[in-house]
Amino acid sequence: QVQLVTSGGGLVQAGGSLRLSCAASGSIFSINAMGWYRQAPGKQRELVASISSGGNTNYADSVKGRFTISRNNAKNTVYLQMNSLKPEDTSVYYCYAAIKSWYWGRGTQVTVSS
Repeated sequence: QVQLVTSGGGLVQAGGSLRLSCAASGSIFSINAMGWYRQAPGKQRELVASISSGGNTNYADSVKGRFTISRNNAKNTVYLQMNSLKPEDTSVYYCYAAIKSWYWGRGTQVTVSS
């Protein structure tokens, strides 16, 4: 069993910052990619950012230059630093960890007010 526990999120004004964390625990030998998706009401879930075990990163065009993904392999934890937040970033954010299967954390709400 693998569990992902997410923290962070909340309400922030446009231009502000938030940091999300997601810690994996359980029967883990090694984690390949980790990352974050988001899903707003009425929209499809979209990839926000991902990071490989070697540290290679990938970002959605909409967040490039504003969001930074990082991970601590020793702690099996992935982070998402979100700066210069915009109202359109409002969404539920989900972390994932790709091991032998994909595992998902519970979503955390991020709300950006204008």
